[in-house]
Amino acid sequence: MDSITLLIVCPLVFLSGLVDSIAGGGGLISLPAYLIAGLPAHQALGTNKLSSAIGTAVATFRLARNGYVHARLALPAVVGALAGSAIGAKLALFTPEGIFQILLIGALPVVAVALMRKPDLQPDASKVISPAKQLAIVGAISLSIGCYDGFYGPGTGTFMLLAFVAFANLDVRVAAGEKQCANLASNVAALMMFLSAGVVNIQLGLIAAVFGMAGNYIGSGLVMRDGSKVVRPLIIGVLVILFIKVVSDLI
Repeated sequence: MDSITLLIVCPLVFLSGLVDSIAGGGGLISLPAYLIAGLPAHQALGTNKLSSAIGTAVATFRLARNGYVHARLALPAVVGALAGSAIGAKLALFTPEGIFQILLIGALPVVAVALMRKPDLQPDASKVISPAKQLAIVGAISLSIGCYDGFYGPGTGTFMLLAFVAFANLDVRVAAGEKQCANLASNVAALMMFLSAGVVNIQLGLIAAVFGMAGNYIGSGLVMRDGSKVVRPLIIGVLVILFIKVVSDLI
Protein backbone atom coordinates (compact mmCIF):
# COMPACT_ATOMS: atom_id res chain seq x y z
CA MET A 1 0.00 0.00 0.00
CA ASP A 2 1.38 3.43 -1.01
CA SER A 3 0.15 7.01 -1.30
CA ILE A 4 -1.07 6.48 -4.88
CA THR A 5 -3.29 3.62 -3.71
CA LEU A 6 -4.78 5.81 -0.98
CA LEU A 7 -5.32 8.73 -3.39
CA ILE A 8 -7.27 6.44 -5.70
CA VAL A 9 -9.25 4.47 -3.13
CA CYS A 10 -10.15 6.93 -0.35
CA PRO A 11 -12.02 9.65 -2.34
CA LEU A 12 -13.94 7.04 -4.31
CA VAL A 13 -14.89 5.11 -1.16
CA PHE A 14 -16.18 8.40 0.31
CA LEU A 15 -18.32 8.96 -2.79
CA SER A 16 -19.45 5.34 -2.65
CA GLY A 17 -20.61 5.75 0.97
CA LEU A 18 -22.48 8.95 0.09
CA VAL A 19 -24.34 7.31 -2.80
CA ASP A 20 -24.93 3.99 -1.03
CA SER A 21 -26.52 5.52 2.07
CA ILE A 22 -28.97 7.48 -0.09
CA ALA A 23 -29.83 5.33 -3.10
CA GLY A 24 -27.76 2.13 -2.90
CA GLY A 25 -25.33 1.03 -5.57
CA GLY A 26 -22.19 2.34 -3.88
CA GLY A 27 -20.35 -0.87 -4.76
CA LEU A 28 -20.40 0.28 -8.40
CA ILE A 29 -17.92 2.95 -7.28
CA SER A 30 -15.90 1.37 -4.46
CA LEU A 31 -15.12 -2.04 -5.97
CA PRO A 32 -13.67 -0.61 -9.20
CA ALA A 33 -11.61 1.78 -7.03
CA TYR A 34 -9.81 -1.15 -5.39
CA LEU A 35 -9.31 -2.84 -8.76
CA ILE A 36 -7.93 0.35 -10.33
CA ALA A 37 -5.54 0.63 -7.38
CA GLY A 38 -4.11 -2.75 -8.39
CA LEU A 39 -5.59 -5.18 -5.85
CA PRO A 40 -6.22 -8.72 -7.11
CA ALA A 41 -9.91 -9.43 -7.72
CA HIS A 42 -10.57 -11.56 -4.62
CA GLN A 43 -8.66 -9.17 -2.37
CA ALA A 44 -10.55 -6.22 -3.87
CA LEU A 45 -13.85 -7.95 -3.07
CA GLY A 46 -12.81 -8.76 0.49
CA THR A 47 -11.33 -5.34 1.25
CA ASN A 48 -14.36 -3.62 -0.25
CA LYS A 49 -16.61 -5.62 2.07
CA LEU A 50 -14.59 -4.44 5.08
CA SER A 51 -14.85 -0.74 4.26
CA SER A 52 -18.46 -0.95 3.08
CA ALA A 53 -19.62 -2.93 6.13
CA ILE A 54 -18.19 -0.30 8.50
CA GLY A 55 -19.65 2.56 6.45
CA THR A 56 -23.05 0.89 6.22
CA ALA A 57 -23.05 0.41 10.00
CA VAL A 58 -22.66 4.18 10.47
CA ALA A 59 -25.57 5.01 8.14
CA THR A 60 -27.74 2.31 9.73
CA PHE A 61 -27.00 3.58 13.24
CA ARG A 62 -27.78 7.19 12.30
CA LEU A 63 -31.05 6.29 10.61
CA ALA A 64 -32.01 4.03 13.55
CA ARG A 65 -31.19 6.71 16.11
CA ASN A 66 -33.51 9.12 14.30
CA GLY A 67 -36.39 6.66 14.19
CA TYR A 68 -36.19 5.48 10.57
CA VAL A 69 -35.47 1.83 11.42
CA HIS A 70 -38.46 -0.10 12.74
CA ALA A 71 -37.47 -3.31 14.52
CA ARG A 72 -40.55 -5.23 13.35
CA LEU A 73 -39.65 -4.47 9.71
CA ALA A 74 -35.88 -4.76 10.13
CA LEU A 75 -36.08 -8.38 11.33
CA PRO A 76 -37.73 -9.86 8.20
CA ALA A 77 -35.54 -7.60 6.04
CA VAL A 78 -32.34 -8.95 7.61
CA VAL A 79 -33.46 -12.59 7.69
CA GLY A 80 -34.76 -12.44 4.12
CA ALA A 81 -31.60 -10.79 2.79
CA LEU A 82 -29.31 -13.34 4.45
CA ALA A 83 -31.33 -16.32 3.22
CA GLY A 84 -31.70 -14.90 -0.27
CA SER A 85 -28.02 -14.10 -0.56
CA ALA A 86 -27.08 -17.68 0.33
CA ILE A 87 -29.53 -19.07 -2.25
CA GLY A 88 -28.30 -16.65 -4.91
CA ALA A 89 -24.65 -17.52 -4.35
CA LYS A 90 -25.42 -21.21 -4.89
CA LEU A 91 -27.42 -20.48 -8.05
CA ALA A 92 -24.57 -18.38 -9.41
CA LEU A 93 -22.28 -21.40 -9.39
CA PHE A 94 -24.49 -23.12 -11.95
CA THR A 95 -25.58 -20.18 -14.14
CA PRO A 96 -23.49 -18.46 -16.83
CA GLU A 97 -23.08 -14.80 -15.90
CA GLY A 98 -23.99 -13.63 -19.41
CA ILE A 99 -27.54 -14.96 -19.10
CA PHE A 100 -28.30 -12.85 -16.06
CA GLN A 101 -26.63 -9.78 -17.59
CA ILE A 102 -28.95 -10.02 -20.59
CA LEU A 103 -31.97 -10.17 -18.27
CA LEU A 104 -30.67 -7.18 -16.34
CA ILE A 105 -30.23 -5.11 -19.52
CA GLY A 106 -33.94 -5.61 -20.19
CA ALA A 107 -35.02 -4.82 -16.64
CA LEU A 108 -33.00 -1.65 -15.97
CA PRO A 109 -34.64 0.63 -18.57
CA VAL A 110 -38.08 -0.48 -17.34
CA VAL A 111 -37.21 0.50 -13.76
CA ALA A 112 -35.71 3.83 -14.87
CA VAL A 113 -38.72 4.77 -17.02
CA ALA A 114 -41.17 3.84 -14.25
CA LEU A 115 -39.23 6.00 -11.80
CA MET A 116 -39.05 9.01 -14.15
CA ARG A 117 -42.79 8.83 -14.84
CA LYS A 118 -43.56 8.82 -11.13
CA PRO A 119 -43.64 12.43 -9.88
CA ASP A 120 -42.39 11.56 -6.41
CA LEU A 121 -40.78 8.61 -4.70
CA GLN A 122 -43.49 8.56 -2.05
CA PRO A 123 -45.86 5.93 -0.59
CA ASP A 124 -49.43 5.84 -1.89
CA ALA A 125 -51.56 7.56 0.75
CA SER A 126 -54.69 5.83 -0.54
CA LYS A 127 -53.20 2.35 -0.12
CA VAL A 128 -53.75 0.68 3.25
CA ILE A 129 -51.59 -2.38 4.06
CA SER A 130 -52.07 -4.37 7.25
CA PRO A 131 -48.99 -4.72 9.49
CA ALA A 132 -48.86 -8.50 8.94
CA LYS A 133 -49.03 -8.12 5.16
CA GLN A 134 -46.38 -5.40 5.26
CA LEU A 135 -44.04 -7.70 7.20
CA ALA A 136 -44.59 -10.46 4.64
CA ILE A 137 -43.94 -8.07 1.74
CA VAL A 138 -40.72 -6.75 3.30
CA GLY A 139 -39.51 -10.30 3.93
CA ALA A 140 -40.35 -11.41 0.39
CA ILE A 141 -38.63 -8.39 -1.17
CA SER A 142 -35.53 -8.91 0.96
CA LEU A 143 -35.44 -12.61 0.09
CA SER A 144 -35.79 -12.08 -3.66
CA ILE A 145 -33.43 -9.11 -3.94
CA GLY A 146 -31.05 -10.78 -1.50
CA CYS A 147 -31.01 -13.70 -3.93
CA TYR A 148 -30.04 -11.24 -6.67
CA ASP A 149 -27.34 -9.85 -4.39
CA GLY A 150 -25.78 -13.27 -3.93
CA PHE A 151 -26.23 -14.11 -7.60
CA TYR A 152 -24.91 -10.88 -9.17
CA GLY A 153 -25.04 -7.90 -6.80
CA PRO A 154 -24.71 -4.40 -8.30
CA GLY A 155 -27.61 -2.07 -7.53
CA THR A 156 -29.06 -4.25 -4.76
CA GLY A 157 -29.75 -1.34 -2.41
CA THR A 158 -31.37 0.68 -5.20
CA PHE A 159 -33.75 -2.11 -6.16
CA MET A 160 -34.60 -2.82 -2.51
CA LEU A 161 -35.35 0.84 -1.79
CA LEU A 162 -37.65 1.11 -4.82
CA ALA A 163 -39.47 -2.11 -3.92
CA PHE A 164 -39.99 -1.15 -0.26
CA VAL A 165 -41.66 2.11 -1.31
CA ALA A 166 -43.67 0.68 -4.22
CA PHE A 167 -44.89 -2.61 -2.72
CA ALA A 168 -44.62 -2.24 1.08
CA ASN A 169 -45.78 1.41 0.87
CA LEU A 170 -43.00 2.61 3.19
CA ASP A 171 -41.92 6.23 3.52
CA VAL A 172 -38.68 6.69 1.61
CA ARG A 173 -36.72 7.43 4.79
CA VAL A 174 -38.05 4.33 6.56
CA ALA A 175 -37.39 2.31 3.39
CA ALA A 176 -33.80 3.61 3.43
CA GLY A 177 -33.43 2.52 7.06
CA GLU A 178 -34.70 -1.02 6.44
CA LYS A 179 -32.59 -1.26 3.28
CA GLN A 180 -29.50 -0.32 5.29
CA CYS A 181 -30.24 -3.04 7.87
CA ALA A 182 -30.49 -5.69 5.16
CA ASN A 183 -27.31 -4.43 3.46
CA LEU A 184 -25.41 -4.41 6.74
CA ALA A 185 -26.35 -8.02 7.49
CA SER A 186 -25.28 -9.16 4.01
CA ASN A 187 -22.02 -7.22 4.18
CA VAL A 188 -21.05 -8.64 7.57
CA ALA A 189 -21.81 -12.21 6.52
CA ALA A 190 -19.75 -11.84 3.34
CA LEU A 191 -16.92 -10.14 5.26
CA MET A 192 -16.67 -13.09 7.64
CA MET A 193 -16.25 -15.40 4.67
CA PHE A 194 -13.54 -13.24 3.09
CA LEU A 195 -11.68 -12.86 6.40
CA SER A 196 -11.66 -16.62 6.90
CA ALA A 197 -10.23 -17.00 3.39
CA GLY A 198 -7.48 -14.47 4.14
CA VAL A 199 -8.28 -12.19 1.19
CA VAL A 200 -8.85 -8.91 3.05
CA ASN A 201 -6.25 -6.11 3.09
CA ILE A 202 -7.18 -5.05 6.61
CA GLN A 203 -4.92 -1.97 6.77
CA LEU A 204 -6.20 -0.48 3.52
CA GLY A 205 -9.79 -1.46 4.31
CA LEU A 206 -9.75 0.27 7.69
CA ILE A 207 -8.24 3.48 6.28
CA ALA A 208 -10.76 3.53 3.45
CA ALA A 209 -13.54 2.80 5.94
CA VAL A 210 -12.92 6.17 7.63
CA PHE A 211 -13.77 7.88 4.33
CA GLY A 212 -16.70 5.52 3.76
CA MET A 213 -18.03 6.37 7.22
CA ALA A 214 -17.89 10.08 6.41
CA GLY A 215 -19.74 9.55 3.13
CA ASN A 216 -22.40 7.38 4.79
CA TYR A 217 -22.86 9.88 7.62
CA ILE A 218 -23.37 12.80 5.26
CA GLY A 219 -25.58 10.76 2.93
CA SER A 220 -27.86 9.48 5.69
CA GLY A 221 -28.28 13.08 6.86
CA LEU A 222 -29.36 14.11 3.35
CA VAL A 223 -31.95 11.32 3.34
CA MET A 224 -33.45 12.55 6.62
CA ARG A 225 -33.58 16.19 5.46
CA ASP A 226 -34.63 15.91 1.85
CA GLY A 227 -36.12 12.45 1.46
CA SER A 228 -37.28 11.64 -2.05
CA LYS A 229 -35.91 14.89 -3.54
CA VAL A 230 -32.40 13.57 -2.93
CA VAL A 231 -33.06 9.88 -3.48
CA ARG A 232 -34.89 9.97 -6.82
CA PRO A 233 -32.21 11.63 -9.00
CA LEU A 234 -29.46 9.55 -7.42
CA ILE A 235 -31.37 6.32 -8.08
CA ILE A 236 -31.73 7.29 -11.74
CA GLY A 237 -28.00 7.99 -11.87
CA VAL A 238 -27.17 4.63 -10.29
CA LEU A 239 -29.43 2.81 -12.76
CA VAL A 240 -27.76 4.55 -15.70
CA ILE A 241 -24.28 3.66 -14.41
CA LEU A 242 -25.33 0.06 -13.77
CA PHE A 243 -26.82 -0.23 -17.27
CA ILE A 244 -23.59 1.07 -18.85
CA LYS A 245 -21.52 -1.29 -16.70
CA VAL A 246 -23.57 -4.36 -17.66
CA VAL A 247 -23.48 -3.50 -21.36
CA SER A 248 -19.71 -2.87 -21.25
CA ASP A 249 -19.16 -6.18 -19.46
CA LEU A 250 -21.05 -8.00 -22.20
CA ILE A 251 -19.15 -6.19 -24.95
